[in-house]
Amino acid sequence: MVAAFEARGSLPDADLRSASVIDADDVAALLSALGYPCDAADAARRIATITANDRQALVVARCGGMVTGLVALDFMYYLPLDTTTCRITALVVSPGAQGRGLGRQLLREAERRARAAGAARIELTSGSQRSEAHAFYRACGFSDGTLRFIKRLGDA
Repeated sequence: MVAAFEARGSLPDADLRSASVIDADDVAALLSALGYPCDAADAARRIATITANDRQALVVARCGGMVTGLVALDFMYYLPLDTTTCRITALVVSPGAQGRGLGRQLLREAERRARAAGAARIELTSGSQRSEAHAFYRACGFSDGTLRFIKRLGDA
């Protein structure tokens, strides 16, 4: 029997690299799969915004010549701890590549980059409805943190 969140099939190590605007179509598709509709032009603008900011990173994963996942990172100073925290702002694996270890590869890359940037911790938020994602994060060593409260100031 396969344990929860153990890879269910073989997937070679992905080619992980920083995203560029040439990845806009793939990033748009992945964000849409995550529940955030996006077209290629909007994705190109978002990628350019991230690449222009040295406190953020967007990593894409290519497997078999196709972009099948991404992780977005934001490095911020965290006043209460007087240190840098790395926040994962997006993590998505295409439906066809899920369950094959790619999410874990992306999380390892996020942790590697966080350590290299001197971050003392890595955190992420996940919608309360994403119970499978929560179990996955716990299986990857994340623990439940504090509650997050949101007050919308516009359309976002």
